[in-house]
Amino acid sequence: MSNANDPFGGLFKMKGNFVDNLPKIYGFYTGGFLLFFALMAVLESMGVSANVIGILFLSFTIFIYALIGYLSRTMQVDAYYVAGRQVPAVFNGMATAADWMSGASFVAMAGGIYFGGHGYLAFVVGWTGGYVLVSVLMAPYLRKFGCYTVPDFIGTRYGGNLTRFLAVLVLVIASFTYVTAQINATGTIASRALQIPFEVGVWFGLISILLCSMLGGMRAVTWTQVAQYIVLIIAYLLPVFWMSNKQGFGVIPQFVYGDAVARIQELEVMLQVGMAPAEGAASTFPGLKALTTLHSDTGGGLAAWKFVTLAAAMMLGTASLPHILMRYFTTPSVKSARNSVTWSLMFIFLLYFTAPALATFTKLQIMDPNLATSIIGKAIADVNAIEWIQRWSEVGMLAVADGNGDGILQINELFIRGDIVVLATPEIAGLPYVISGLVAAGGMAAAMSTADGLLLAIANALSHDLYYKIIDPKAETRKRLIVARALLIVIGAAGAAVASLKLTGILGAVAWAFCFAMSGLFFPLVLGVWWKRANRPGAIAGMAVGLGVGSWYLYMVKFAGMTPWIGLDDLRFGIVGAAASLIAMVVVTLMTKEPDAETQAMVDEVRVPSGDTILGSQH
Repeated sequence: MSNANDPFGGLFKMKGNFVDNLPKIYGFYTGGFLLFFALMAVLESMGVSANVIGILFLSFTIFIYALIGYLSRTMQVDAYYVAGRQVPAVFNGMATAADWMSGASFVAMAGGIYFGGHGYLAFVVGWTGGYVLVSVLMAPYLRKFGCYTVPDFIGTRYGGNLTRFLAVLVLVIASFTYVTAQINATGTIASRALQIPFEVGVWFGLISILLCSMLGGMRAVTWTQVAQYIVLIIAYLLPVFWMSNKQGFGVIPQFVYGDAVARIQELEVMLQVGMAPAEGAASTFPGLKALTTLHSDTGGGLAAWKFVTLAAAMMLGTASLPHILMRYFTTPSVKSARNSVTWSLMFIFLLYFTAPALATFTKLQIMDPNLATSIIGKAIADVNAIEWIQRWSEVGMLAVADGNGDGILQINELFIRGDIVVLATPEIAGLPYVISGLVAAGGMAAAMSTADGLLLAIANALSHDLYYKIIDPKAETRKRLIVARALLIVIGAAGAAVASLKLTGILGAVAWAFCFAMSGLFFPLVLGVWWKRANRPGAIAGMAVGLGVGSWYLYMVKFAGMTPWIGLDDLRFGIVGAAASLIAMVVVTLMTKEPDAETQAMVDEVRVPSGDTILGSQH
């Protein structure tokens, strides 16, 4: 690096330091991206094929992210692990939003609402509420502590290598489960945009992810995530605004799509939504599903109790995710960490507030016979001739089956992979293909940004908390960073291999990750800040019992045929794990010796919002 304060290596020559010029830099970046979008629109009007435009979108955006990653390279420990703790609150909020709005949020959320009805808003409620917990219970205090990783806090707060090791174990299990979902999303996008098999697409996605993070660690990931947020939010909002205007619902779809919901309810009666798919269809089209749930169904197959428990699991899981919490280690101060949470919520809200509208307008495009894009009720031969039907069918993500043999497409005869609803929306709505290219780039940005954060969380925990703190405390900086980068590659390759197996959908994998995190980490983290009596044996018991019980419950319900307890299925097993963790931690803590006076004083100091950090800048 030519200058520690300028990760872009003088690419932008401006007055003042790099951080002061961030608004100008990302202003230029946004303008440049919009110019590129306009150029793609011109190329489409000149007859350039859709495949070429899709390739150009992905290639251009990935090149920009890789360039930022290269220019942000560093051999400084503080820069690699926590971006030098110099990220302003607003930009940390954007980076956190990108880190958070993963393939599940961008690619799968609207698809979940599309197929499962408004019951899937439990994910949105839980994820949003989780940030309130982060703001109130976690972020400022972990920043005051001054750690590099979540296990770093656990290990230092409670003491002992076993405590630190268990925190690393929970982090790896939760984050690895999560990262496979993100690599799954990159594979889905790449397979369509590049016309390659999904199993190849996941490896393309992995290479793209590593280009952003491997050389610069958290510093590189931070600045690429800001760039990725700009792309993903433009890509998500533009089609929704376009469809809303095209369908006559106005310029602010988030407030007016209720009329579209009412129209869908009329059509559902007419089209007999609720019919089961033709017998044997599930085995004929594995991984694909038909629309059989009413759009306004607040359960989407989920009862009120299940809605509440799913929201609770997502809430506690959000507040336990290491890759999110470590984002607040990068701010200059405790106050900035708290402000970052506020900014994060605002930037995340833009997408979450829009997801139900997107699902609604997309469904209407398919169902409403008054719209030119409608396909339900048309001859199956004509439907199969539609270009977007052919494109998605070719990559195995859509299928049409004449279940009743009448030659007419019924609502339960169109089988789609839920993960492609957002990606296919521009084509379904008959929008210019340049919008599809934009959405693909946005989806890739969302999945890459989260995958970068997750891989970095795993690699940093293994290199800092396991290798440096336990195995080789005398390791030099260069060796530590080489180990961290090697681990990024190994873990990423393992994630791509697992993702290629398609063991579960994106939302399912994300829910599991949240449950693993809350099972083992939520109460050791929260009580580590707010209960100075909490001690090492209690923390060990809390993590071990929580993770063990949660994992056992998941296995029994998902794979061993056990009837779920009070409706807590495999998406909610974290509630069982977290309850067990709390009981074990409190009981063992009260049965064992309280922490020494120095530790209790440290906990008191952590809760003071001002003053020096507990740990030094290098540790």
